[in-house]
Amino acid sequence: MLKGKTALVTGSTSGIGLGVALALARDGANIMLNGFGDHEGAQRAVAECGVKVSYHGADMSKPAEIEAMVRACEREFGTLDVLVNNAGIQHVAKVEGFPPERWDAIIAINLSSAFHTTRLALPGMKQRNWGRIVNIASTHGLVASAEKSAYVASKHGIVGFTKSVALETATTGVTVNAICPGWVLTPLVQKQIDARAAQNRLSAADAKKDLLAEKQPSLQFTTVEQLGALAVFLCSPAADNVRGVAWNVDGGWVAQ
Repeated sequence: MLKGKTALVTGSTSGIGLGVALALARDGANIMLNGFGDHEGAQRAVAECGVKVSYHGADMSKPAEIEAMVRACEREFGTLDVLVNNAGIQHVAKVEGFPPERWDAIIAINLSSAFHTTRLALPGMKQRNWGRIVNIASTHGLVASAEKSAYVASKHGIVGFTKSVALETATTGVTVNAICPGWVLTPLVQKQIDARAAQNRLSAADAKKDLLAEKQPSLQFTTVEQLGALAVFLCSPAADNVRGVAWNVDGGWVAQ
């Protein structure tokens, strides 16, 4: 379905981003990766899907580097058809003790970077009258948790940004949607599990169970493969009129 299309996936050298990139590649899309992880390993994994793959190391907190990445994608592949805004960071602290520099970094990477990639990618998509923008938000874009003020603010912002741009593109062939995962066992979440295990003197298995039981009624982690499959669906003709959705994949988290 996506053969001949090009997807740029930010924060895609591991975790959710890599899972989405692989799903799009298996559906035929050429991929530009981005992130600070093992990009060579990620490139090899995507290349095994039989598509073209490239990498750009743009720092997603720096608008000039974001622009350089988008232009490099268009120059190398000739087009940018699918944009997946996935790059994200986290910091946990009470608001009165939240380091201002961490707040600024989270807002820049989790929210402002999506604005910059979108404003740069949209003109070409609208000119071709086809494009897909998929923003990886979070259940924390729909509900809140304590001690995550910057993350929650950034993800609520992504959901609002998604709706606004979806309205601006509603009569075009460009769709804009958000995916809101619950707990996914990524390196970011593993750090939270390790911290919980250390703080509460739990085994790794009990810390995982404890984490899930607190929020996610299914008691199962969402997988990166499930999120990748949803991203592929949002790129399909079946989703041509799916616009401005914040689609939670959370084991019942926000149904409570």
